Amino acid sequence: MPASSSVGRVVVLASVLKPLNDTRMLGKFARTLAAYPDTTVHVAGRRAPAPQNAPHNLKTHELLAGSRLSWQRLLAQWRYWQLLRRLRTTLVFVHAPELLPLTLLWQKMTPGGLFIYDVRENYALNIQTQSVYPSWIRNTLAGLVRRVETWAAQQAAAVVLAERSYADELPFGQSERTVILENKYQPAYGETPQFAPQPLPQPGQELRLLYSGTISELNGVFEAIELTRQLRVIWPRTKLTIIGFCQQSALLQRLQEAIADSQGIQLIGGNTLVPHEQIVDAIRQSHMGLLPYRPHPSTWRCRPTKLFEYLAHGLPVLIPPNPLWEALVSQHEAGAVLDFKQLTVATVAATVRSFAGHRFYPNGIPTEAFWDTEAQKLRQMVDSIW
Repeated sequence: MPASSSVGRVVVLASVLKPLNDTRMLGKFARTLAAYPDTTVHVAGRRAPAPQNAPHNLKTHELLAGSRLSWQRLLAQWRYWQLLRRLRTTLVFVHAPELLPLTLLWQKMTPGGLFIYDVRENYALNIQTQSVYPSWIRNTLAGLVRRVETWAAQQAAAVVLAERSYADELPFGQSERTVILENKYQPAYGETPQFAPQPLPQPGQELRLLYSGTISELNGVFEAIELTRQLRVIWPRTKLTIIGFCQQSALLQRLQEAIADSQGIQLIGGNTLVPHEQIVDAIRQSHMGLLPYRPHPSTWRCRPTKLFEYLAHGLPVLIPPNPLWEALVSQHEAGAVLDFKQLTVATVAATVRSFAGHRFYPNGIPTEAFWDTEAQKLRQMVDSIW
């Protein structure tokens, strides 16, 4: 890969909506790439606090300061273009499909320019099924995104998939240039790993439940609340922490109303992004992690980031009857299955009784929950390009 010997290699990783301290873009990809000698890594994304204890060769650049629906989102495109031209990079990691058109233009104008597309979601399927956009435009928008992605994948030096299921779902998922890098857990800069299976308290003691990450109906935030209410009937000292960001103001208002009169439920974040370090602290202070996802084609074949985070900290989990998740949780005896669609005091009580005397993670923390395995694959992919 051609590069000036005076500046070494320059790599850019970019998204519009993901924050500058995003755990995948910065915490995993950028940190792995920053370990290369004579390399400077630039991360561009949505405004967020600068990462602490970052190495000297990792820089951040703000593309978006406003909301996801503001005019600032168009300005972010211009900022991205200017960044590519100014830094004179020859390798770009694209973490958002809306940046693909400009990236393709940059590649055409840059001798030796290479880019890698990181497919973090099945975007077209999400648009069609998640009711975020008006029904009259969903199919048109989904088709446009899929065409741009397919075109870009043909030009990319490599395509990264965040989920194994995308290899079957996407028309370009089976390419020989495709690499699967799952969202496994990477300790933060300066974080001292203190991973050990956490014992559950005895009935009558305080039981701290956790719902972390994106706050949405699809991810089961209201099921988490209902579970807490049912559980408090038989375990009065049960508490629930909901920590994360909610993109929909109407949903956030409903959530705040739902917990206003509820005992033992606190909300952290909501209308503001929560630093990942704060979420990790909440994991460490909890006794059980909840994954009350509703069955949906856009998520049901994926393994959520929070599942790896909980496993990496030895936190017992409650999951819905999803065969993909059950296999992982059962293998490490990391939790229990609960049908969140049919919560009653009886079903919750039966689940709680199954916890009595049970030792979770009897063989210790699963090594497959950590990013190390994926980092090795990322380095192999980059080495084949550089």
